[in-house]
Amino acid sequence: MSRRLSLVEAMGLGPLWQRRGVEYVYASTAATEAAPALLADSLPASTPATATPQPAAPQNTILPTTLPVNAVALHDTKNLQGLSFSELKAEVARCQDCRLSNTRNQTVFGSGSPQARWLFIGEAPGENEDLQGEAFVGAAGILLNNILQAAGLDREHDVYITNILKCRPPVNRNPQADEVAACQVYLAAQIALLKPELIVTLGRFASQTLLQSKASIGQLRGQVHDYQGIPLVASLHPAYLLRNPQEKAAVWRDLLLAKKTLQAANKD
Repeated sequence: MSRRLSLVEAMGLGPLWQRRGVEYVYASTAATEAAPALLADSLPASTPATATPQPAAPQNTILPTTLPVNAVALHDTKNLQGLSFSELKAEVARCQDCRLSNTRNQTVFGSGSPQARWLFIGEAPGENEDLQGEAFVGAAGILLNNILQAAGLDREHDVYITNILKCRPPVNRNPQADEVAACQVYLAAQIALLKPELIVTLGRFASQTLLQSKASIGQLRGQVHDYQGIPLVASLHPAYLLRNPQEKAAVWRDLLLAKKTLQAANKD
């Protein structure tokens, strides 16, 4: 039995999506919605996760962003349009536009396949990411890897993962507004090059930044938003799940919504 099937069976999820070429078959919500804690075998013991009651929300309507972000246009003096992926990465590595350039070890551009249909966007690099120059490689990254595997997504081929900030804030403090503004131009250029079919934002900062919203992550979850024509599903950050394992079932519901959204888009 494969590791993925073993993990799914251990979680008691029942039937999951089976890969057929590049398409996915959506499993019924009833069979998977009450998913228990993910990755229990690789994290410290905790109480089993239980589904947190959520208010009913329409799951088949894309909600438009009221203030779409177009950081490339806003910061056109950088002239990032026309750069290749490797050239953009080199531009990020040279960036000195905010105070974080003085405290970082290295920039963290992102990881995964540039041809991926899924784009996951987190908040900022942590200590391990700053040392290794790779996105999501610490404890939160391990949890994210296993969540992706349980959902039938291969991190190297099916997804691309990056952050709002490309440099680690000291002692992992929250990003500051001017730091987010300085990095938006790079993120917008990344998205333009990646052309994902779906975006999943991980946590409050990523969700609020892309949606230009002050709404809480609880208010943004459970519905499909629009980022410049790309469906966007807001979810919780894996680091938050490490502190609040009971919320893992909520993230599973977010992935179900994301999968359903992508499947519907492919049928159009």
